[in-house]
This record gives sequence, C-alpha cells and structure tokens, in this order.
Amino acid sequence: MINFNRPPFTGNEEKYLIQAMKSLKISGDGAFTQRCHRWFEERLACEKVLLTTSCTHALEMTAILIDIQPGDEVIMPSYTFVSTANAYALRGAKIVFVDVRPDTMNIDETLIEDAITEKTKAIVPVHYAGVACEMDTIMEIANRHKLFVIEDAAQGMMSSYKGKALGTIGHFGTFSFHETKNYTSGGEGGLLIINDESFITPAEIIREKGTNRSQFFRGMVDKYSWVDIGSSYLMNDLSAAYLWGQLDIADEINDERVGHWKVYYEGLSGLNKKGLIELPTVPDSCVHNAHMYYIRVKDLNERTNLIEHLKAHDIHAVFHYVPLHSAPAGIKFGTFSGTDTYTTTESEKLIRLPLYYGIKQEELESVIEAIKDYYA
Repeated sequence: MINFNRPPFTGNEEKYLIQAMKSLKISGDGAFTQRCHRWFEERLACEKVLLTTSCTHALEMTAILIDIQPGDEVIMPSYTFVSTANAYALRGAKIVFVDVRPDTMNIDETLIEDAITEKTKAIVPVHYAGVACEMDTIMEIANRHKLFVIEDAAQGMMSSYKGKALGTIGHFGTFSFHETKNYTSGGEGGLLIINDESFITPAEIIREKGTNRSQFFRGMVDKYSWVDIGSSYLMNDLSAAYLWGQLDIADEINDERVGHWKVYYEGLSGLNKKGLIELPTVPDSCVHNAHMYYIRVKDLNERTNLIEHLKAHDIHAVFHYVPLHSAPAGIKFGTFSGTDTYTTTESEKLIRLPLYYGIKQEELESVIEAIKDYYA
C-alpha cells in the first residue's frame, strides 16, 4: 500500500527527545523551545516567534490580540480548514467568505475589497499548498482600510513570496506542525509569528495563561501575576525537541519534497497537455515548499472514480476541504460575499496524491502509471 502520508522522521528526534527528558525543564519554553525560536527568527527574518500547541491555538491567539468582538467581520476564503474560521467565530465574529482563484485555490485578492464593510476587522489569507497568496495587493487593501492581516501559513513553512518568508508579511503569521505537515513536532504543534513589536508582550501574556511569567523570567518584573486573559498555549519542550530533530536537516527535507513534486509534475504533464487533468500552478513571484501535490480532474464523478481506481492499485489518494460556507457551522457563523464561481466547483475536482519525506521513487512512478492507466 502506498500511503497518502507518513509523518516525517529523520532519526535525530530520539536523541533530542532523550536530552529533553533528562533536562530540568520539559514544560514550555525549555532549551529546545529556545533553539527552535532562534532558528525560526533567523531563518524567516522575523521580529518574534512563539511555539504553540497547534496552529489552531496560534490563530486563536491572533483573535485575542486584535481584540475581536461580537459583530466584527473577518474576511477569508471558504476553501480552508475549520480552524481558520473557528478562531474568530469563537469570539463572536461574523466570517465573510470570498471566492478563490482557480489557478492557485487561494483567496481571490481582486474580490476582497467588495467584501469590506465598516465592521470588517481583519483579512485572513490562506496560503494553500504552500503557494503564496497575492500579498502585495492584500496588504495594500488592508493598509488603506486599516485592517489587520493574519497569514494562515499552516502549510507554508519554507515557502516565500517575492523573497519574503510566508507568515512574515502580514501583522501575524501562523504555522502548523501537525503530522501531515512538512515538519512535525510529534503529532501536533504550531507557531505564531508576530511582525508588529507592539504585540510581542501581549502575545507572551496570552500564551502564558494571561500572566506576565515570561517577563518575570527575563527579570523585567519582580514577581509574576495574572494581568490579562489568556490560556495555556505553550508547546512542551519534548515536542520542541522532536521538532528540532527535523529543523536540523530542514533543507534536506525541503529539497527532497520539491524533487518528489517535480517527478509528479513531469510524469503527469502529458495528461495535462491532452486536457485530461490540470496540474498545480505556482506563480513566478512564489517559491513553494512542495507541501502537497494535487491534480484536478473533470468533475466530482471523475474524482470519485479515480480515487477508487487508485485504491484498487493500493494507492491512498484523498480529496481535501469541503468549502466552509456550505457546512452547517459556516451557514450559521458566516456569509459568502459575491458569487461562488470557483470555490465549490474547483474543490470538487481536486485529488491529493501521496507525498511525504521518505517516499520512494518507484512509489511515485507507480502512482503516475496508475493515473495514466485510468485515462488509457
């Protein structure tokens, strides 16, 4: 069986986990957390990062940081994971969904301005498949209307837009280290990037259950106390140690995945030229991280049949999100701005193929041949 995903494992994780286990601090902000923080801040060239228990929690922190209140509106694509919307709906915001671009499945930047009202508080672009949204346009709109921009870069570690790392362009960025991502902290984990220094101290307070504990340990206050609302958003140091085992060879992992992506692209280009399938699009302004490889077929029926065909060849391929605006909670907590021209139709055509660190060349070729066999 060719699995759709296998969590990345380098062999270094065990060594660092044992080191963390034998240390005097295995809860949040231990030695490995600090190592990871320095790596991200240097590698991504950003102001401040904080490891969190998940990307979901990183997004929830941004909702608190920008003081989302009941009745506020937050603009985002409908083609995303539920956490993108949940983070703001939890605080009473109305979610305003905007259609996607058919080439990248990212939010259509040309439709955002029409969705803005006097109640709009933020825009949340989602960098689907690690391919950047058109951030120059989004930031220009946000700055003109005085809106916050939170980049949902859950899939985007090691990707960039015009030379800038994803997550470092808006006011905040969030990443995921779930087991399905290019790098994992042992199952769950996330990262909050803070690009406005005025939010650094409030973010540390929120992450530390609403206390100024971080400031206390830096000697900035003589005792720590409850100073604001917050929760327990700290990643434990064992998870950070697991993650460090992958950051140690981050470029190797990235290069291998990009190589796998190219094998699919070249192997399936013939079917694309015949008009039988569509391949992913990566705009010239973007450097992607090969988070996933997907193809798009004629329609929902063909997608179902092709997935079954691959299953019969012991290949596990999957579809992705059901658009949030059509879900019960999406109807309850949100609204779709304008017309759903592409979100539903394009999402129903999309199939994600097996891709992970460690997949073998012959397995990639087996997937390609099985797809060719279907269309033959």
